Amino acid sequence: MSGAREKKRAKKMRNQPASVTLLAEPGPFSGGGSSRACPSPGDVRSEQQNLQQKFSNQSSGPSYRKDHYFPKGQNRGERGRGRGGWQGGRQSVSEEMPKYITVSTFAQARAAEIKAMLKAVTQKSSNSLVFQTLPRHMRRRAMSHNIKRLPRRLQEIAKKEAEKAVHQKKEQSKTKCRKARRRHINLVAEFNRRQRKNIWLETHIWHAKRFHMIKKWGYCLGDSPTEKCYRACYRAMTKHCLLQDLSYYCCLELTGKENELLKQLARICSIDTGLTFEEACCLSGRFEGSLNLYRADRYPEDMLGPVTFIWKPRDGSENRHLWIWMHPAVKQDILRELQAIFQCSEPEEIYIPEPVTSIQEEKQMDVVLSPGKKRKKEDKEGEKAVPVKKIIGDGTRDPCQSYSWVSQATGIVISDRTMEILRYRLIGPLSHSVLTETLKAASLQTEKADSETELNNWWVENCKDSAKVSLHERQSAIFELLQGISSPSEMPPGTILGLTVGDPRVNLPKKKTKTMPDFKKFQDNDKVRHLYLAGVPVDCAHSFIWNQDICKNVTENKISEQELNHMRAQLLVPGSHLDLGPSESKIPILLVQQPGKVAGEDLPGWGSGWDIYLPKGWGMAFWIPFIYRGVRVGGLQEALKHSEYQRTPHTPNDFPDCQAGMQFAKELEASLLEKFKRRPPAKRANYVKLGTLSPFICPWGQLTKNWEGRMIASGEFVHPTSPHPDHCATEGQSSCGPETEVVKESSPETGEVETTMEITSSEDALKTEDATGTQDISERDQTMTASDFIVLRSQKVLMQLSAWCYPTAGKDRRIRLISRLGQKELTEDVFLPMLMRYPRALVWVHLSLLRKGNPELHAMICIPTKDDLLRLSKDKLFCGPQEPRHRDIFKQKVQKLKEEKKKKKKKDNMKAIESDPTSFPDKETTEEYEDLILGLWPDALPDVTSHCSRTLLGYVTRGDFSLAVGCGEALGFVSLTGLLYMLHNQPADKKGLVLLRSPASLQYRFARLNIEV
Repeated sequence: MSGAREKKRAKKMRNQPASVTLLAEPGPFSGGGSSRACPSPGDVRSEQQNLQQKFSNQSSGPSYRKDHYFPKGQNRGERGRGRGGWQGGRQSVSEEMPKYITVSTFAQARAAEIKAMLKAVTQKSSNSLVFQTLPRHMRRRAMSHNIKRLPRRLQEIAKKEAEKAVHQKKEQSKTKCRKARRRHINLVAEFNRRQRKNIWLETHIWHAKRFHMIKKWGYCLGDSPTEKCYRACYRAMTKHCLLQDLSYYCCLELTGKENELLKQLARICSIDTGLTFEEACCLSGRFEGSLNLYRADRYPEDMLGPVTFIWKPRDGSENRHLWIWMHPAVKQDILRELQAIFQCSEPEEIYIPEPVTSIQEEKQMDVVLSPGKKRKKEDKEGEKAVPVKKIIGDGTRDPCQSYSWVSQATGIVISDRTMEILRYRLIGPLSHSVLTETLKAASLQTEKADSETELNNWWVENCKDSAKVSLHERQSAIFELLQGISSPSEMPPGTILGLTVGDPRVNLPKKKTKTMPDFKKFQDNDKVRHLYLAGVPVDCAHSFIWNQDICKNVTENKISEQELNHMRAQLLVPGSHLDLGPSESKIPILLVQQPGKVAGEDLPGWGSGWDIYLPKGWGMAFWIPFIYRGVRVGGLQEALKHSEYQRTPHTPNDFPDCQAGMQFAKELEASLLEKFKRRPPAKRANYVKLGTLSPFICPWGQLTKNWEGRMIASGEFVHPTSPHPDHCATEGQSSCGPETEVVKESSPETGEVETTMEITSSEDALKTEDATGTQDISERDQTMTASDFIVLRSQKVLMQLSAWCYPTAGKDRRIRLISRLGQKELTEDVFLPMLMRYPRALVWVHLSLLRKGNPELHAMICIPTKDDLLRLSKDKLFCGPQEPRHRDIFKQKVQKLKEEKKKKKKKDNMKAIESDPTSFPDKETTEEYEDLILGLWPDALPDVTSHCSRTLLGYVTRGDFSLAVGCGEALGFVSLTGLLYMLHNQPADKKGLVLLRSPASLQYRFARLNIEV
């Protein structure tokens, strides 16, 4: 038989049961009687296994070889015919008839064959329909849609197939061609559907064409530009302007009596960390404040997250309004705590402002439920179709989720205004120039533009009040004075300026231009100098953006892009200025100055800029004019670099003591571990040999616990020549713990002697646990809980630590510095009470490498020994010591686990063939090492501080080459106990010197440790 026929036969036989094989040899008896002996009761199972094994050894389709049906030497024409019909094949083979049979056993054996035969008859061997199984001369084209054209014996089967096809038929496509998909009504409906799970910002479409988009915190955000612009973004932040969309930040508005608000808000913050909600300059509404929130009466434990807040200026009303802005990762924790302290519950009737797209949800449902029909929906009058509008603001929320809570006792109301207020950030020294070029103060208007619409009705009413007109003129004058300022950092930090501006789309330039300041216009101006010193007055911080009704009016009466372009097309001179007159929209905004870098002595004011708060719906109307002024746009990665150069913690990466920071660390660990496993073992780093216990996550809880145990065990501070002084402490040698030994091996490549660290007992390394040593798996799961450690944020203590870590270049300079700052000398009487109060605390530090090196994520911060400092003072080119290579004590166990898995897989295959239920592998042999991965330590870690030759002090959370200072810089946390231990034992001229080592390297690098407050 040809190969094509064999394939066709195999395709037909693929659905036949594999448990039954019909023998091809007929017996010597006529009439088709059974030629097989009846099996005994004990042989029924063995017979079925033999038949199954015989069938499995055959090919996918039956063989049609000639010698299979005819014995050798017999041709097709030599077949004989008997009375019982055709008889051929191997007639020489004969079997004896059984003398007796057992009816029950015989019926049981035949039942399986009959069942398999019925299944093979009823089951279709192909996906063809009934009319496709007819011979070609009986087929008709109408049979596919007209069942009556089929033979009557097949019509019932065809009806069943037709009914089944109706249920399985896929939903008809809403649109069939790209032209139909790109229609505005269908395009917007599709966009609304796609942002149900992850909310889109108003600038999403613009970002999606130019950025790598990621889904985070319930939003779809731009991560980084697709073009190469790392250095260009840095230059924009340093010399010009960088634009970011921060509309994903969440805003909670608190409304109530001032005393009630301050009384409860004082419970979730502390004056020890800096500003509070009661700060006088912030309480007046003149400046923006920032602080860290904790659970009520739990400071310094149970950190919630960082926030910024703005008070609405007093307007004579009894109630005050407060905006609290926070990162979406910490929103739920802060919202629950606010509801708890104010005793707010969901009101029975929640006032939900009518969204801009009030009919879009039911419109969208009509589109979904009626595919194939015309996608039009008539309004109440039935004259014209109402278009689908983009979901913005309230429309992005779950309609079943409330966002307003009221306290029955105090009357305080908490409202969630997330996505109701848009927020843009301009970073750079020329951000105020971009603002003044893009935005123009609104003109006064005393008459309504159109009696049929409510466009600018609120502005006309306010223009009739002379006090408000005077306020608007003062705000406009201050806004114009910003052109004479060289940098936003010259303004007082957190300055707030309210303003009402016109439609920025009217002032679009013909092409992109780079905005530059005009200093000649405001040179030696007394007003600009007064603005430097006094700042913006309190009354000029007022803005109509606090009024929700005005914001709703501004959003609903916005002139569409289509109407605006139509007006431009009707201009007599194409490209000339478009004057809308009274029809021009008036938009209330709020400008908030960002001070930039305020801690430390170098780069003061770097990264300063302005935040712009807008009503919803006006996102792209302001975004495009900013782009046309030559700004560069950044994403999440650029925001991360901005905070890195400012040396400030970034949310939620650098907040390990709050729930959002812990969740971020777990997700980062999972992603890094998955990336590590994707590589083959020969192409990835062996962190066990490199002495890196935790390369993917920082064990803060165990670090602070080990340092506390070291302090209790020692009872006094000892110089860190080595974690264990009994062993060697010179370069190339290390102390390896109480049960380690130094082994010198010859390198096969260079022939040089290499020092390795060998742990003599691998079982003891996993099971031994002392006061400063290992922890079990249950403790490992609890290392990221907030009760294990805290982050020190006391300004007074940080100022003291900063003075102790300050680098010294000359003799007695530290004494003069400490006396100037009013701090105390580093003595035991000073720092022992500090240790007793904060036994498990982390300190945020900045590290700057002395020479070459590029710090990486999760790099280890270690304490240098005396020999390291001595070599550094003698050899100025000495970069740092090297960590001796460790011995992988888990390699044999991983190999054993791999062999056990192979044996288990082999046994499972044998079990499937033999059907033996007793052939399961012994799970006890693999349970012990099932969590081992080649190159990684298991969950039970030893003492992290003394595992390597240099005592561990902390970890790096962010590190890279800094374009600002031209060397490697890192940010991270160190143990407070370890920091005081190091400073107490270091020489006066070597204070603050530490060692950095990347997780995948053995080389230590010297770095300078600073604490900037």
